[in-house]
Amino acid sequence: MVPLSYYLILSGVLFACGVVGFLIKRNIITIFISIELMLNGVNLSFVAFAAQWHALSGQVFVFFVMVVAAAEAAVGLAIIIALYRTRDTLNVDRVNLLKL
Repeated sequence: MVPLSYYLILSGVLFACGVVGFLIKRNIITIFISIELMLNGVNLSFVAFAAQWHALSGQVFVFFVMVVAAAEAAVGLAIIIALYRTRDTLNVDRVNLLKL
């Protein structure tokens, strides 16, 4: 059996990689993927704690987070495609929504 600390370390590494990608990258797609990576790191810790304590509530919470993440991915990608069609760029620094 794998100790809980291994899962939490992996969860922390995933979350930290997501935070670094979110703060450093300037591409909207990369930022979007970094947010999903952070969500997956948190989900891993929820599942690990639920398995450790033999509770189903953590896994149910992960299910709802995954449903919200899927909806966010669909809406977010639609917004990104619309933004690219109007601005011809995905660079966060070059996108200014207040100007035409």
